[in-house]
Amino acid sequence: MKTQKQSSFWLIMSAIFFGNFLAVLSITTINVTFPVVMHTFGAELSTVQWLMAGYLLATGIVAPVVGYMGDQLSYKRLFIISLIGFILFSALCATAWNIESLITFRIIQGIFGGMIIPITMTIIYQVFDRERQAYAMGLWSLASMLAPVIGPTLGGWMVQYFGYKSIFILNVPIGILSIFIVAKFIPYYKLSEKKSFDTLGFLSVVISSSFLLLSVSHGSEWGWGSWKTVSLLAIGVLLLSFFIVWELKTASPLLQLRVFRFPRFRYSLILNCIVTVSMYTGTLLVPLYLQTVLMLSPMETGLIMLPGALVMAAASPIIGKFYNRIGPFKLVLAGILIIVAGSAAFSNITAATSIYTIAGLQLVRCLGIALCNMPLTNAAMSAVSSEYSGHASSITNWARQGLASLSIGIFSALIVSRTSHYVGEGVMNQPIAMTMGIDDVFLVGTGIAAVAVPLTFLLRKKGKTAVDLAV
Repeated sequence: MKTQKQSSFWLIMSAIFFGNFLAVLSITTINVTFPVVMHTFGAELSTVQWLMAGYLLATGIVAPVVGYMGDQLSYKRLFIISLIGFILFSALCATAWNIESLITFRIIQGIFGGMIIPITMTIIYQVFDRERQAYAMGLWSLASMLAPVIGPTLGGWMVQYFGYKSIFILNVPIGILSIFIVAKFIPYYKLSEKKSFDTLGFLSVVISSSFLLLSVSHGSEWGWGSWKTVSLLAIGVLLLSFFIVWELKTASPLLQLRVFRFPRFRYSLILNCIVTVSMYTGTLLVPLYLQTVLMLSPMETGLIMLPGALVMAAASPIIGKFYNRIGPFKLVLAGILIIVAGSAAFSNITAATSIYTIAGLQLVRCLGIALCNMPLTNAAMSAVSSEYSGHASSITNWARQGLASLSIGIFSALIVSRTSHYVGEGVMNQPIAMTMGIDDVFLVGTGIAAVAVPLTFLLRKKGKTAVDLAV
């Protein structure tokens, strides 16, 4: 019986692993293509960054719907549907004829990719016993970390020798393999009855998320005090506030926000969002620095980022294995302190900084992120019952992905703004001015990460877990 259970565990985990790997790989291969896409279509960074920010926005927008759709269709069926859509729009990205069509297909690809991530997380907490969940999350995180290991290096090599379209074509065979594994090994199950779709909640969260991203990503271009920026930001905040109030009082909410009753879920989610901002700070800034300041190729950029990604991948299953023994507090505190130290060091790089220094600093930051990712996610998810795990997963991914897209928009705008500031002050060398701008943004990222240090101590408090929220 034990052997059969172990066999079932690994078969289901293989399906989860491949699906999650595919969704994250598509995020991490795109960043090394920015300079190439900018040159191919004659586009500015503020436009091209939508290939990442738009994808992440789409994953954030669709995340609140996953809990509802999974409850209605079953998570197995929704998993297969999302994989089919992801493959289709990956192929369409490869056929894009201008930057606008590429961004459009990329955003729709993000909608399906955004379903995959919370689906795979939810299946872990609905199918596996509690004692195996931390280890399963370590393997889930391995897929999330292995994709960044392969993504920049593989993406850089493919872009350099086969063009940027090849990174989209790569998704097709991996996606087909994933569909086969999911159909074969994921069990069919449903935990809830049919309920009506919360249209008003869905529209308010989609529009609010879109308006907030537009306002912060184009704030420097339009002017932070312009009517467009201020009005979009104000409407976004108001609609988001309305969404929260509506979800708490409606009979059939799109998102079950009552999961915030659990203190550990709240604390872990806040910390998770801070770590996410720190992660995407490096994802955006390091490749940009290496290719525009040091003038390295996409392949060389991928190789420099490889050691850090390898550390993240190697650490994830190990952390998952020892999580139950150590607990989240010590792991997360160590990780946050390492992130703060690594980000602070990055804020002092120059145009003459050695590539070995860059690789070492990236490795340090990646170790810190690895120490935080799985423990924070498992601490949050294990605090709620399996019945509500789909909603908890949706909220977690909505918050993380939405905040990631917002932070990329803000940081992209800050780089442009600070670079222009230094040029205006007489720094005529563009690479040096951009390096100074990147330093400033890393300093902001250091401050954001430092805020998480005192919050980490809240994880030491013991809170209620896994009760019926309907009570």
